[in-house]
Amino acid sequence: MSLSPLDPAGLPPAVDVSDNSAALHAVDEVIARGPYDATWDSLTRYQPPQWYRDARFGIFIHWGAISVPAFGNEWYPRTMYQQGTAAFEHHRTTYGPHRSFGYKDFLPHLTMEHFDPAQWAGLFRRAGAQYVVPVAEHHDGFAMYETARSRWHTGNIGPRRDVFGELLTALDEAWLVSGASSHRAEHWFYMNPGLAFDSDVRDPDFLDLYGPALRKEVTPTERFLEDWLLRTVEIIDTYRPQLLYFDTGIEEPSFEPYLRRLAAYYYNRAAQWGREVVINAKWEAFRPGSVVPDLERGSLATTSPEIWQNDTSVSRSSWCWVPDHDYKSAADLLAELADAVSKNGNFLLNIGPKADGTIAEEEAGLLEAIGDWLAVNGESIYGSSPWRIHAEGPTRTPAGPHSDGAAASYGVGDYRFTAMTEVGHDYVYAIALTPVHADRLRVRSFGRSSGLLERPITDVRVLGFRGELIWTVTDDALEVVLPEELPPTAGGPVIRIELAPEEPHRRIDFFHGIGI
Repeated sequence: MSLSPLDPAGLPPAVDVSDNSAALHAVDEVIARGPYDATWDSLTRYQPPQWYRDARFGIFIHWGAISVPAFGNEWYPRTMYQQGTAAFEHHRTTYGPHRSFGYKDFLPHLTMEHFDPAQWAGLFRRAGAQYVVPVAEHHDGFAMYETARSRWHTGNIGPRRDVFGELLTALDEAWLVSGASSHRAEHWFYMNPGLAFDSDVRDPDFLDLYGPALRKEVTPTERFLEDWLLRTVEIIDTYRPQLLYFDTGIEEPSFEPYLRRLAAYYYNRAAQWGREVVINAKWEAFRPGSVVPDLERGSLATTSPEIWQNDTSVSRSSWCWVPDHDYKSAADLLAELADAVSKNGNFLLNIGPKADGTIAEEEAGLLEAIGDWLAVNGESIYGSSPWRIHAEGPTRTPAGPHSDGAAASYGVGDYRFTAMTEVGHDYVYAIALTPVHADRLRVRSFGRSSGLLERPITDVRVLGFRGELIWTVTDDALEVVLPEELPPTAGGPVIRIELAPEEPHRRIDFFHGIGI
C-alpha cells in the first residue's frame, strides 16, 4: 500500500504547554466555589442522575487515525513499533521503515470525507440509544477535537474539521445526551517501543505527538499529569459533555490528586450549567461512590445495589475499524444488554467508523436490529429496576471483565428479569435471551410456589402483541402460549406480568396498561 508521508512543513508550530500555573489556578478557583471540593469525603456525596439510571443504553465510538492502517486492533499505534509482532512486520512490509513512515504519517489519511454527523445521530436514535460517547483522544495522542494544547488534532490534520464538536452538535439536535471519552492517560508510556530502534518516535520534531514515551514501569511526570488534567478541563469547558468516560491508566497512584481535582471541577462546572453529569471509570481509580464504575467487556455475578456500566463492542476482536472483525450477532448483543440491565447496569456499545467517515454496513445493521427489538420491548429496559432475582435458566454468564470472548449458549428457559412501577402499577418482565421458535414459554420464577411473587398475577402480556393471550399459572410456572402475530426481531420475546395492587389504583396506566 502506498501512502504519502506527512509533510511537516504544513504543520503549525508546536504548542508550548510547559507553564501551566495560570490554567491550574483557574481550575482551583472553580473548585473553591463548590459545591464540591477536591476531597473524597466531598466527592462521595455524588449521586448518579436519574437520566442516566433511566437511559440504560448508549453508543461508544472508537474512531481516529487507527482506522487508517486498520490492522489488528486499536493498539496498532503501539504494536507497530513492537519488534517481533505481526503488526511490526505488517507495517514494515506495507509502509516501509518506521523511520521513514511512522504513526504520524497515517494522520493526513484520516480524511473522513463522507462524515455526516446528522446521519450518524439518526442511526443512533433508531438504535434506541439514549447517550453517545465518542472518543475525544485515544492512547495515540491525536485529538479528535480542536485543542489549544496541541497542534495534533483534526482541525489541523486529516479532516481539518472539529469532527468531535460537529458530532456533539448533531447529537444535541437529535435530543441525545452526549459524552466524551478520554484515553490519554496511557500516552505517557504508549509509544515507548519506538525508542528501542531507529524509528520516528526518536525524532525530536515529533516529541509533542509521541509524548514522554516512558516505560510503563516509570511514574508519569508532574508535567504530564498537569497536561492530562488541563486537556480534560478543556474538553469539559469547550463541549460540556454530560458524561466523561476514562479508560485504564488513571488508576496509577500518581493520578490520585489529579482525579480529585478533575471530579470536583467537573461536578462544580455542571452545577453552574444546571446539568447532572456522570463519570465512568474502571478499577476503582476513583473512590467508590464518587463516580459510576465501569466494567470493560464484562458482567457482574449478581445484581449491584448501585448503578454500574458494561462497555463492550460489536466486535470481539477490535474496538476500532478493521476489515476482518469477529462480529457478535444482534442476539448476542441483546442478551448482553438484558444481562447488564437485570443487574442494575447500563450497556455502552461500541462501534468503529472507517477512515472515510462512514459506519460499516455490518455495524449499522447491528444497531438497526437492536433498535427494532427495543422499539417492541424497550419498556422492559428503559427506566427499569432490578427485580428480586436477575436470572432464571441453566446457562450461566461468565463474570468479571473481558469475559465476552465467546458467545453464551443461551436456550429456551434462559431469562433476565427487570421491574417497573408506574402510577401504582407494578410490572415484572421476563426477557428471553434468545429468539424462541417454540409455541409457548414457561417462567418458573412466576410460579406460585417460587416464593418470589408477593402478590397474585392479574395480567400477562407479551410485549408487541395487543390481543388476548392464553396463559396459566401453576405452582411450578407461568405458561404463556406465544401468539403467531408476534413481530419478528433479532432477540427473544418479553413476557410482562402485572401484580395485584397493594391498594386500589388511583390512576389508569394509559401508556403501559392499554398501550396508547
